[in-house]
Amino acid sequence: MFRNLYNVISRETRIIFTQPIYLVCMIVMPFLCTMFFTTLMENGQPVDMPVGVVDNDNTTTTRKLTRMLDSFQSSKVVAHYPSVDDARHAIQTGEIYGFMYFPKHTTDNLLASRQPKISFYYSNTSIMAGTLIFKDMKTMATLGSAAVGQATLQAKGYRPELIMPALQPIAVDLHMIGNPWVNYNIYLSTMLVPGCFLLFIFLLTPFSFGTELKFNTSNQLMEAAGNHSIIAILGKLIPHTLVYFVVMTGIMWYMFDYLHFPAPGGIGRLMLLGYLTVIGAQGFSLTIFGLVPALRLSMSLCSLMGVLSFSMVGSAFPIFAMDAPLQALSWLFPLRHYYMIYQLCIFNTYPLCDAALHIVCLIGFSIMPYLLTKRIGDVMRHYDYIK
Repeated sequence: MFRNLYNVISRETRIIFTQPIYLVCMIVMPFLCTMFFTTLMENGQPVDMPVGVVDNDNTTTTRKLTRMLDSFQSSKVVAHYPSVDDARHAIQTGEIYGFMYFPKHTTDNLLASRQPKISFYYSNTSIMAGTLIFKDMKTMATLGSAAVGQATLQAKGYRPELIMPALQPIAVDLHMIGNPWVNYNIYLSTMLVPGCFLLFIFLLTPFSFGTELKFNTSNQLMEAAGNHSIIAILGKLIPHTLVYFVVMTGIMWYMFDYLHFPAPGGIGRLMLLGYLTVIGAQGFSLTIFGLVPALRLSMSLCSLMGVLSFSMVGSAFPIFAMDAPLQALSWLFPLRHYYMIYQLCIFNTYPLCDAALHIVCLIGFSIMPYLLTKRIGDVMRHYDYIK
């Protein structure tokens, strides 16, 4: 049996290194995806997003507020518009993401405590851009009104220790746990990069078995395995698994060591998570092939599950806010379990026992195809490929 296993492993290794599609999808594409996502969000947040100003008051105060808005990291004042209609048209054509509107007599009403109204409009077509622009505009309006209020109270003779309680009765002490920089690279790349890697695993695993049927080489595979189904499965998966382990190690090193993404849970847990995710993804995709032993159909189903994983992982929209059937369906996605283990045990340093159910699910995915060993073996022996 060991000789047969060695024969299948040698055969599969030759296939990997003689067919470029394997090396491209196993090494080159994961590397390019890692570089793409981590450099796309290299700054952590989008900076200098274009905004406009409609300043019908045109006083020292409104110009100061405009400069304050321009000083924020996310916003950059790129244009002044004569009317709200012109600024609205600029938003609709994509020239700016938002604009501030200062009506006439804003400063006079502000100094006279008549509560002037300034307006800010922003496009929420891009949720991230809209949210950041809204935050900058609201912060600018709050700080500007506070500065004027402070000057007014000082002119009235209030002592400094009485001014701040009047302007801000409740002081907020805000602590952002885990990602205090609000770095979207840390937030998104730690999910997107492994998700893309799992997508390639989902596609390559049924491809490697399905091409044996397509090119009528499945009998050669079973012959090399001594007609043992389990040997054939293990022999084909082991070379793939070793390559995936090396690539996953490189991805983890690049993100958490070279780029210094926070991983307070430790490198040991991180590597364990990566390897469990690899074998879980392989087992899951091979199970789909065992249930649907057709090259095109099994790859289509695996591709569908891989793409849906990005929505069902729970990083963009929380799973608990989804409908009950979707919450149950989320347990079928290996990327979901990767994300939960990463969030609990690596990002928040909880013990592994708190993520035991997710760990069991990944191990269960890796074991599932061996329940279909007989079926996969029969397919390799007797299945006729339909073009």
